[in-house]
Amino acid sequence: MPLPTAEDVAGALEELRSQVPLVQSLTNIVSANFLTNVLLAAGATNAVIDNPHEAEFFATIAGAVLINLGTPTDFQAEAFTLAAKSAHESGRPWVLDPVGVGGLPWRTKLAVDLLTHRPTAIRGNAGEIAAVAGQSGATRGVDSVAEAADAVPLALKLLDISEAVSASGPVDYVSGRTREGDIGTVRVHGGSALLPKVTATGCSLGALSAAYLAVTDPFTGLVAAHTHFSVAAEVAARAAAGPGTFVPLFLDALASTTPGDLRGKGHIEPHDQLV
Repeated sequence: MPLPTAEDVAGALEELRSQVPLVQSLTNIVSANFLTNVLLAAGATNAVIDNPHEAEFFATIAGAVLINLGTPTDFQAEAFTLAAKSAHESGRPWVLDPVGVGGLPWRTKLAVDLLTHRPTAIRGNAGEIAAVAGQSGATRGVDSVAEAADAVPLALKLLDISEAVSASGPVDYVSGRTREGDIGTVRVHGGSALLPKVTATGCSLGALSAAYLAVTDPFTGLVAAHTHFSVAAEVAARAAAGPGTFVPLFLDALASTTPGDLRGKGHIEPHDQLV
């Protein structure tokens, strides 16, 4: 199987809309509402089940699980561990979004502990990916001060414990393992400078990644989520006057994006060859 292409992500969108996967989101208080609207617009659905009484069981019935470390509490941290362990043991895909990892010691240790449950995919900015891979990670709070391309060697290291890893930036880099076990990286261009001006867009990309992982292989799914996001953002930005008008236009664009749009407008290119 070659690196994921626009044709592959178009097929993934067809599956997403056909299956309408349910994502279990263990996410932060800033993102829950917008993240849910993004999933609904794209063609999936969401349940914010993030307490330790229910998280373990729900991870066995959700199509995929998102664990986002944006505003973790002790109560949530317990639920993260239970959900990650349950998802891994029951064969459900789960995505780790290591928000703020590298700059904050407690959540960094929490992320490292969660890695023992082998996330199916890891999605973050360059500094977060560097930190998760055991490097210093140039982070400033929840914002990255590193280049996404610089994180690629570290993302490749994480493929020892995960099937796909992405580092977001003006250009997104997605590394993964094909169904045949080959490893490679693609670049996803596009998007809009308005995305980082809106709260929870990165968190929502993590949730959309989980939705795609529920319907296709991890490498294709992670590329599909980034491509769907970037194509919709480009469409929305053309008509937006600023961040406030961008939000509803972005949700509309996520909903109206077709497989044909991903085939024709998806900016996916190889970063390296399969190995």
